[in-house]
Amino acid sequence: METVQTQTLNLLERFNRWIQESIMVKLFSIGFLILILLIPSAWIEDLIYERQLRADQVIDEVADKWSGSQTISGPVLVIPFRKLEVIDHGKDGKVIAERLDKAFFLPDQLAINGNVNPQVLHRGIFDAVVYESSLKVDATFATPDFKALAIPEEMVQWKDAYLAFGIRDLRGISDNPVFTAGDQPLNAEPSNNIGMSVDRPGTPEVYTDNGYEKPLPPDHFSNGVMTKLAWQNAASFTGKVNIRLNLKGSKRLDFIPAGKTTSVELTGTWDNPSFTGEFLPAKRTITESGFAASWKVLHFNRPFSQQWTGDNQELTGADFGVKLLIPVDQYQKSIRTSKYGVLIILLTFMALFLVEITQKIRIHPFQYILIGAALTIYYTLLLSFSEHVGYNVAYIISSLATVLLISAYSGTFFRSTRMAVLFSILLIIFYAFIYVIILQQDFSLLLGSIGLFLIIGTLMYFSRKVSWYGQPVLEKE
Repeated sequence: METVQTQTLNLLERFNRWIQESIMVKLFSIGFLILILLIPSAWIEDLIYERQLRADQVIDEVADKWSGSQTISGPVLVIPFRKLEVIDHGKDGKVIAERLDKAFFLPDQLAINGNVNPQVLHRGIFDAVVYESSLKVDATFATPDFKALAIPEEMVQWKDAYLAFGIRDLRGISDNPVFTAGDQPLNAEPSNNIGMSVDRPGTPEVYTDNGYEKPLPPDHFSNGVMTKLAWQNAASFTGKVNIRLNLKGSKRLDFIPAGKTTSVELTGTWDNPSFTGEFLPAKRTITESGFAASWKVLHFNRPFSQQWTGDNQELTGADFGVKLLIPVDQYQKSIRTSKYGVLIILLTFMALFLVEITQKIRIHPFQYILIGAALTIYYTLLLSFSEHVGYNVAYIISSLATVLLISAYSGTFFRSTRMAVLFSILLIIFYAFIYVIILQQDFSLLLGSIGLFLIIGTLMYFSRKVSWYGQPVLEKE
């Protein structure tokens, strides 16, 4: 009886010893732990995305209370005209109705000079950039060519002509806009009256026959300002128009090239502008004190015509301008860094595994888990610090803290201080390698490939004498 029990215990002891000493079991255990650590790594990426979304929401809220992004379009000369239209009433027959339509004319020359004065507003740990701008708009219109639009001269309603000037967010108008046509000052008003009678506010400007009524079609400048022109006939036409406007906004200021030749010169006290849209500046200067940029766009470069009738054209697809954003890239860099989390954990565990089998040191799976947890929590440190001190400083703080923590803990199971120091240096090399990859965006793939190749070569070198099957490695003769 005692002999059977002794044999049973011996078998259990042998199996337990095999579990403890088997390299394959150890490798499977490490692989399983890495898979387990992928779960909190995914949670951390979700946390970074959530913080980025929160930052964007706060910035949008601050900017929205000030004024949104601005887009300037126009000025556009709008001249109503009478038009005959045949209406088929079915059984009642056909009738001829006379109604108003609109003819739109863009300026031949459009010159815009603007100065942008940005400022930073704060809410908690987040910042939003807003601006105040002063714009000088000088436009020159050619005499309207109604023959090209097949409009009889006698049908033109010169007395109802007006100028439309599109502004994306009217809340940004900080002073009354100043319009002049020739030397005559004009009164500007919100363009919600466009398409309505100026002489009879609130009444659609239509002409009817036989009781048929149809309002003027809307135009594309219902969000902006307008001014009625004091013209009585073709002899009253004045081609030169000037607009002076003080406009607030946030994030970006864009322009639509309404002129046959559009020239825009823009200056501002912002040292990190981004020029966006369909056209880049022909000239640009960026210094620590600000920027200066100029554009020149011809009507050949845009997807809309110089004149048209009705509501069949939109002034879109050719806007350009400047974006004024605070470079908040810590979230993007944190996300990119977190994507290397599995690689850091894998390399660290492989280094521990090689130390374990070459130095005959036993490291418990729980100790692997604690080290993996420290490597994972590193990314929450990086995220939280980066929101306050920026990504670069946060990376240094988080990396040093993690390396010191793991190094101090590894000293409890390493046999020598020298081995703990070497392991610390290895961790520093890992984090320095990732930092270089993050900074060098254009060369990240090249550097990453070369670095991983060197790491694999190093692992091959240090594992060349490992007895994977428990047999001594034969030396070359």
